[in-house]
Amino acid sequence: MTPVEIPPQDTNFTKLGLNDAIAFAVAEMGYNDPTPIQAQAVPVVLSGKDVIGSAQTGTGKTAAFALPIIHRLGAHAKRTRCLVLEPTRELALQVEEAIQKYAKYTDITVTVVYGGVGYGKQREDLARGVDVIAATPGRLLDHLEQGTASLDGVEILVLDEVDRMLDMGFLPDVQRIIAKCPKARQTLFFSATMPPELAQLAGWALREPTEIKIGRTRSAAETVAHAFYPVVGTQKFDLLLELLKRTDFKSVIIFTRTKMGADRIAHRLQREQHTVGVIHSDRSQRERVEALQGFKDGSFEVLVATDIAARGLDIAGVSHVVNYDVPENPEDYVHRIGRTGRAQSTGDAYTLVTEEDVRDARSIERFIGASIERKKLEGFPYIYSALFDESALAQAEAAAPKPAGRLMRGTRGGRR
Repeated sequence: MTPVEIPPQDTNFTKLGLNDAIAFAVAEMGYNDPTPIQAQAVPVVLSGKDVIGSAQTGTGKTAAFALPIIHRLGAHAKRTRCLVLEPTRELALQVEEAIQKYAKYTDITVTVVYGGVGYGKQREDLARGVDVIAATPGRLLDHLEQGTASLDGVEILVLDEVDRMLDMGFLPDVQRIIAKCPKARQTLFFSATMPPELAQLAGWALREPTEIKIGRTRSAAETVAHAFYPVVGTQKFDLLLELLKRTDFKSVIIFTRTKMGADRIAHRLQREQHTVGVIHSDRSQRERVEALQGFKDGSFEVLVATDIAARGLDIAGVSHVVNYDVPENPEDYVHRIGRTGRAQSTGDAYTLVTEEDVRDARSIERFIGASIERKKLEGFPYIYSALFDESALAQAEAAAPKPAGRLMRGTRGGRR
């Protein structure tokens, strides 16, 4: 790359301690002011201290650790000095893309390592020597076992979305990876929740960490207007179509519980002349990248996804989220609707609630500590349901069988 002369910078990012090259790249991307988590985390990371961070989705967490890491690494060193662990390939790719943009006017190099694709390019990048690796646990362990990657020179370790890695069964792999890093390192630990297993991991992996919390992790983002739309199961798709017809949307993410459900909804929407992309774990990596890129560039107006897209993915300009299926885990509700209303923008989230979903809907309200408004569409030919009668609904809820317990956290979910 032809060297670019960076003019002296005097911005709110340089005031945090970041150098001119990074501040210039950030300004070029159109960012003028740090988000709250960036304002708090950047100086701490620059100081070399360990961090435990939690923040609601859409708050700029990736930049909160990426910007000071690029500053601390300084110049290219032809060896891996920073490792960022992510639970999914999409998040790993997103981190790689972000670091490339933030490090545009430096010579810091980054690559991404994840499963579901060939080893060739990953081996070439690792052999060439990169400063930063963004990786999913399973594929990184494969490279370590094959001797194509080494963590001996890691100075900064980032464990991101750790609670999701726990849910996906990656905790043993994460522990093995941490054990292969030098003990004299800086560790940055980001998790929306802190169950006992993660508290124990943090106690083992971090040294006198600074704790940074932004917002209530149980609350929905204040920039999102969200409501429940009661409907009988046989009318769910019809109500979805009517909501889309009556909504002036820019782009919509529709969440389903299952991969089969995502495919079925996508096909039905395509028959209704909507342009649709699909993301779930059974789609090939090429299909997932094409769906995400098509949604970002406007080729697809609708993205249908399972919870693989609920956390962390940075998709600008999502105006609406529709929960076609109520999530079983209340935390996932907060993460799903947080795909809209990002970066100080506003957004709307609609959740379709059937009689079978009543318990999960109540759990969400208990989790966020607030009642969620029930809405009906004027003129929609609803079939009567106990959902529209509070007293009858209470009786139906009391009579409904309790849902089966969730799989234990830590159950092995397979390498991604």
